[in-house]
Amino acid sequence: MNRTTLSLIAGATALAAVTGFAAVSAPDPDAAGKRTGAAATLPVERTGLLCPRPSTSDLAETTYTSFTPVTEGADDKGTAVLRSAAQQSAPDEDAEDAEGEDEKDGENASADEGSEKDDKGDKGAEDDEGGKPVLQLKEPGKPVTAEADGADAPALVGTADGRFASGWTVQQTTEVTAGTGRGLQGVACSAADTQFWFPGASTADSRTDYIHLTNPDDSAAVVDIELYGKDGELETTVGEGITVKPRSAEPVLLSTLTAEKQTDVTVHVVVRSGRVGAAVQALDDETGGDWLPASADPSGRLVLPGIPKDAKAVRLVAFTPGDADVDLKVRLAAPSGLITPAGNETLHLKGGMTAAFDLGELTRGEAGSLVLTAPDGSVPVVAAVRVLRGEEGKQESAFIPAARPVETRATALDNTAKGTTLSVTAPEGGAEIQVTASAGTKGGTPQTKTYSIKSGTTQDVAAPVPAGLKGSYALTVETQSGGPVYASRTLASTEGGVPYFTVQPLPDDRGMVAVPDASEDLSVLQR
Repeated sequence: MNRTTLSLIAGATALAAVTGFAAVSAPDPDAAGKRTGAAATLPVERTGLLCPRPSTSDLAETTYTSFTPVTEGADDKGTAVLRSAAQQSAPDEDAEDAEGEDEKDGENASADEGSEKDDKGDKGAEDDEGGKPVLQLKEPGKPVTAEADGADAPALVGTADGRFASGWTVQQTTEVTAGTGRGLQGVACSAADTQFWFPGASTADSRTDYIHLTNPDDSAAVVDIELYGKDGELETTVGEGITVKPRSAEPVLLSTLTAEKQTDVTVHVVVRSGRVGAAVQALDDETGGDWLPASADPSGRLVLPGIPKDAKAVRLVAFTPGDADVDLKVRLAAPSGLITPAGNETLHLKGGMTAAFDLGELTRGEAGSLVLTAPDGSVPVVAAVRVLRGEEGKQESAFIPAARPVETRATALDNTAKGTTLSVTAPEGGAEIQVTASAGTKGGTPQTKTYSIKSGTTQDVAAPVPAGLKGSYALTVETQSGGPVYASRTLASTEGGVPYFTVQPLPDDRGMVAVPDASEDLSVLQR
């Protein structure tokens, strides 16, 4: 095997590590990739995302939003298509067939099965047994949406390639007006993986928590679900060897896995074979509900960005795998810098046991992010906070897990002119960021602003809004210098005096990857 072939294999391996699956071709010498030594930083050419089933409520109203930022050096062709998980078929061929149809359609489509033309005569991109797209992008830089009502809205599986792959982001936002979990529920669709941690789940009687497992592949996935409570691992009856059928979504009610009723539980999802997407939907009888995304990988240093400044209660749930105990140092990155919350300077975690701490009105009217540190970073931890807003009897809840930093770029979708808050923190060093508001789904001109974030602070930045906005829009955060930077976005509205809200951390979109130059000497890989 010659050295050029080895170089391209190394590039493909790097891409696969970033996106779960990827394709790569020989780097174009004229492409606008950034050169670093012998490697070129090039746009990812293929990626995939999974969206869980939004709701079991007949009162649910769900909006799916898809977007890819304009990326220098990306291919000039490609597709980004989302389909019902249970009705995929020949994605690439269908995408080509549907692309021509979509050019005739309106900006928004219905995701309801069997939907007919609307009053304007738009056919939409309805999903049927033939696997037509629920949602398909038409151009980078402009988001598109689809809507679905009731409990029949599907879990979605999607792929993007070519010009749509780098930075492709999908969000689903659901409003439920009554019943368990009423409120605003939002989640950023994620890539398939083989391991997930969810501190902050519950098997208590007041909660109805599901772990949603979505399998995008043609073969079955086999999954183990481990639950850890305040005294260690909970005894489960059917948590091992759960089969998720090919191209299907499986919601598993956590309280059916164990007889133990515990307020705070850490869920560990381990995939024995295949890969899945996973997210916890946490629904409460009194305080609404939201999605609990996976925590960042276990680490000795965690950042939980963007706790709302008007939070009435903040409950931290943390877990350390293994047998080692740890004393976590707790700090709040506020607008003025890092401070230590009185009475919660250090929190003790026992190895293998879930611990919960009520931090009260932690932010006290100011933007804030939690920074958790283990001594010398020697003991890995996962963590999340549950946040309540509103007065007693009219409260709504949301979750913020420990987040990955925005290394290069990240995007939040479904933003509106009012009710959107972008929170950014730089806990270790000052940073400069650039924030771009995309065109709106129904019209508007992109706008860009730059911001300086002081070291150790969190800022709720006055994010730009597209000029002449119609519809919703995307906010893309790019790190220009300094860092690391962490960010989250809050959507908020008020219904019947209840402050509906949902918070999504902004992980790096992993849209760029370093590909070794074809002339690089990789003979060390030869055997």
